[in-house]
Amino acid sequence: MNRKIMALILSLIGVLLSIAFFVKIEFPQGFENYFKREYYNQFGPMVISVELLTASYYLFIGHKNTNFALAVFGCTALLDPIFNQIGFLNSNMPLYGTIIFSICALLCLWLAFLNPFNLNRMSILSTLVSVVLSVLIELFFNYPG
Repeated sequence: MNRKIMALILSLIGVLLSIAFFVKIEFPQGFENYFKREYYNQFGPMVISVELLTASYYLFIGHKNTNFALAVFGCTALLDPIFNQIGFLNSNMPLYGTIIFSICALLCLWLAFLNPFNLNRMSILSTLVSVVLSVLIELFFNYPG
């Protein structure tokens, strides 16, 4: 499949899920409620959508950091249901989002590590950084404390 077609499909999925997740965000009454953890936790699914949009944009233009962006999205999207299932974090991701993101994540990780479009290869350091960044994103948006 062509790189640009694949990027457009991934970006369409990212846009549709971003809209679906944005509509579900509850904006609180009162200024102090915007600084509570419950408010920020709602944005977790939206952030993963934005990661997908960023990675698909990089894939579309053939940016040198495409594989890194694909790996960050892939790791974050897969860590979300894994951490939720083992009880480490409580995810706000709806089931349809988990399924769609898991499929996209597997595809993106395959693209990032097999490098079929001859973009900048993933090094061991960039792989470790993408995993650490994904864990930090998951902790920020899903940690109950």
